[in-house]
Amino acid sequence: MRLISLLVCSLFASAPLLSSLPAYAAHPADEKVDLALINKIRDEGTNRSKVMETLATLTDEIGPRLTGSPGLRKAGAWTSKQLADWGLQNAHSEKFGPFGRSWTLEKASVRMVAPSNVELVAIPKAWTPGTEGVKRGKVVYAKLETEEDLAKWKGKLEGVILLRDAAYQSKPHLTADATRYTEDELEKLALIDLEPAAPNAAFDPAVFAKRQAFGKKLTPFLMEEKVLATINVSRGDDGTIFVQGGGSYKKDEPTGPAALVMTAENYNRVFRLVEKKKEVEMEVEVKVNFTDEDPENTLNVFADIVGSDKKDEYVMLGGHLDSWHGGTGATDNGAGVAVAMEAVRLLKAIGFKPRRTIRIGLWGGEEQGLLGSRDFIKQNVASRAESTNPKDKDVPSFMRAPSGPLVTKPMHSKISAYFNLDNGTGKIRGIYAENNAGVKPIFDAWLAPFHDLGAKTTTLRKTGGTDHMSFDGVGVPGFQFIQDTMDYNTRTHHTNMDVYDKVQKGDMMQASMIMASFIAHAANRDEMLPRKPMPPDPKPVTNAAASPK
Repeated sequence: MRLISLLVCSLFASAPLLSSLPAYAAHPADEKVDLALINKIRDEGTNRSKVMETLATLTDEIGPRLTGSPGLRKAGAWTSKQLADWGLQNAHSEKFGPFGRSWTLEKASVRMVAPSNVELVAIPKAWTPGTEGVKRGKVVYAKLETEEDLAKWKGKLEGVILLRDAAYQSKPHLTADATRYTEDELEKLALIDLEPAAPNAAFDPAVFAKRQAFGKKLTPFLMEEKVLATINVSRGDDGTIFVQGGGSYKKDEPTGPAALVMTAENYNRVFRLVEKKKEVEMEVEVKVNFTDEDPENTLNVFADIVGSDKKDEYVMLGGHLDSWHGGTGATDNGAGVAVAMEAVRLLKAIGFKPRRTIRIGLWGGEEQGLLGSRDFIKQNVASRAESTNPKDKDVPSFMRAPSGPLVTKPMHSKISAYFNLDNGTGKIRGIYAENNAGVKPIFDAWLAPFHDLGAKTTTLRKTGGTDHMSFDGVGVPGFQFIQDTMDYNTRTHHTNMDVYDKVQKGDMMQASMIMASFIAHAANRDEMLPRKPMPPDPKPVTNAAASPK
């Protein structure tokens, strides 16, 4: 057992339950904090936690939950039943779509058979096709990044197993894979930097569209060349494979040959042999299962703790239920799902009676562009017309610029806030207030009883990449908690190491109690949480602007 786990267990065993304090305490902005309620949450969450039991079922029993797959449907059925068994009302899953094809990996094996016989470790990309049995071929490295590259290799790749990358340059690990925020780092995080951050190329619509456009030329090229399989090198090392999607999940789009990602150590060995002009051969077998019967084959899960005098208003919480397939979706985002489920379980277990209705939402399709939470918003909260600009046709909807006015629906004015957890196993250190100055003193007050558990920081900074953005983008308060990074980015995020063993029990217990307290206090405030100004509608494009000289 790691030392930090022992320290966390010791912390929980000795943490005061605040029983000597008054039931309500004054905090910044005279925000009331119900310390008697927090006592009960901490007692239940410390001594009778079920958060790791929930996570174990999601990961060890159900396993990966790729969007549209049987695994996600199984997870939807189980979480609905579990929430109902805990006493929540209206527990159910809702399909949405159309999404695309269901895909399940049944078998994959890769072996070098010349110049020596070696079992190699690789994982197929999601939605890649199978090989239709064991295929044996010569290994070739070809750089294919431009149309000129395609012309250079035309007619030269039939029957080969194609290496797509140069060798991965592994470096010694001189710092820990897993880290926690220091006090200095949290203090800096609380400060706003008015200088705009450098744009992230991964979320640049122009870059994405260019890559998609080339992919639509590369896929038929590989098929016409009759390439047996393609292999990319993982950017991880020590056996870690970062793997996401490969083939298209959209029905009737070509997917190319089987595509896999290999451990850096295995890939580099093969690559070095090819570079030395050795005759290298491999055997590859990939067996998958595609189904197209149900176009609405992905889902969200909902359940309520129904409120009293303000039951037509909502406080929401959640995380995304879908995952990638390389591991079991433990840190991304089984951890967030288990914490959200544990938060509502805690409130039911202590007999909490909310004024507003508390609704948990477990989202599908987050990994493909926040599809589940965006669908919920579109159907129930607010919507905009889809962009008809031709330049957007190859760009996912979440990357497109706003198009048309925002049309709100009745639920828009009824959601006080949505709280999300989706950054791995790390314990909560605070919360991103998303540039909403009105909530900062409120959140500061709500965090105060959890300073002894390391949660102290409210920052007005914005953060992205997960489902709270769907709410914030239409003017509904949506928040993501600050979490210790741990080894999320170095080891588990979208990898074969995203498994139960990488999740820290003490962190999960702490996060569950804080989330439970936040939603309980939001549910019982006299007023809904303050809102930022509504996002502006896009300016209409004039003919002159559309056709510059």
